[in-house]
Amino acid sequence: MSVLIVIPARHASTRYPGKPLVELTGATGEAKSLIRRSWEAARAVDGIDRVVIATDDGRIAEAARGFGAEVVMTSGDCRNGTERCAEAHAALGGGYGIVVNLQGDAPLTPPWFVEDLIAGLRADPSAGMATPVLACNGAAHRGFLEDRAAGRVGGTTAVFAANRHALYFSKEVIPFTGRLFGDDERTPVFHHVGVYACRAEALAAYPGWPAGPLERLEGLEQLRFLENGRAVLCVEVEARGRSFWELNNPEDVARIETMMRQMGMA
Repeated sequence: MSVLIVIPARHASTRYPGKPLVELTGATGEAKSLIRRSWEAARAVDGIDRVVIATDDGRIAEAARGFGAEVVMTSGDCRNGTERCAEAHAALGGGYGIVVNLQGDAPLTPPWFVEDLIAGLRADPSAGMATPVLACNGAAHRGFLEDRAAGRVGGTTAVFAANRHALYFSKEVIPFTGRLFGDDERTPVFHHVGVYACRAEALAAYPGWPAGPLERLEGLEQLRFLENGRAVLCVEVEARGRSFWELNNPEDVARIETMMRQMGMA
């Protein structure tokens, strides 16, 4: 099954307009745009046939072509990144067995997250889509709680059944634990990593499914699969000493830059 990575990017983000072009400074002092760092993360994944950036914005397209990325222009009607990936795949003529939606706000995504995700989807034919989850330690769990207490939308959490099929995703911190944990203590809370691997047929069907009330309330595109009765496989991934965070708010820039310096990422 051939694999295409699509990085959907739009300029008109509600929470952070112009986010894909925000620059992040790494350990060497070099500044690169968020979209470039996400593209470099995609290109580090083994076993990928093609990587494209899908956008409806000329500024993002120009910047992406400037650092050597292949760009697919999509319409401004896409309601989320998964719909943009579906449109991009169709524009390329289809033909890929698995399409990975590597969202452009996750520059710290390690390549093995995506590699494990693809392997998990291939091994579970009952799932139309797979997405990674990362067990939170106590420090990460507190970060989630602090964000919510401050009224910030931080990362997303996931709960799943024994067969690893998702039960729910939320921007709230679930499940409720009732206590705090030591910095390095494993918690029962799983951080959902914003990457999706879709079978081509499920991705093609997705834009035609109705967006349900949960998707609209949470603003989480993966809930459309659950609300339309489709199985979503949660693949647990290992951090291997790497820190991970998505860029959701302006306040996340400093947090991600600190993580990059700590990990020695250029």
